[in-house]
Amino acid sequence: MSIVNIIMGFDFGTKNIGVAIGQKLTCTVRPLTVLQSQSGIPNWGKIKDIYNIWKPVAMIVGLPLKINGGVQPITVLARRFAKQLKKQFPVTVEMHDERFSTSEARLDCFENHYNYLHEQQDIKINAIAAGVILKSWLNQSFKM
Repeated sequence: MSIVNIIMGFDFGTKNIGVAIGQKLTCTVRPLTVLQSQSGIPNWGKIKDIYNIWKPVAMIVGLPLKINGGVQPITVLARRFAKQLKKQFPVTVEMHDERFSTSEARLDCFENHYNYLHEQQDIKINAIAAGVILKSWLNQSFKM
């Protein structure tokens, strides 16, 4: 059994799902990839492939709430995605407040001078946002 517990984070969207990985030991994360989805339906084969490569012990899905904490249509879809993950994989699946994660990801891209075309930047931002969500969860869950 490895002492490094890999955690996988998701930034759910109806067109793109950002994926990041992190680990508990150092509380570090890294954006991994962006998966295409069709009307909110993910490519489960690709998610399984990523799962089999990284063998995470938990999955964290961003919970997209309104600024005031209210529910919006994407909130329902993200919750459904989390429930489907629970059914498909033998790991803990949790949701984590993702308000401002995309804004933080865009700021990260700007600060690090990422030079992408607009479309490519949006795709990269989904993976960075998944990392922001995962980092926030790790910081909250494993405060030293």
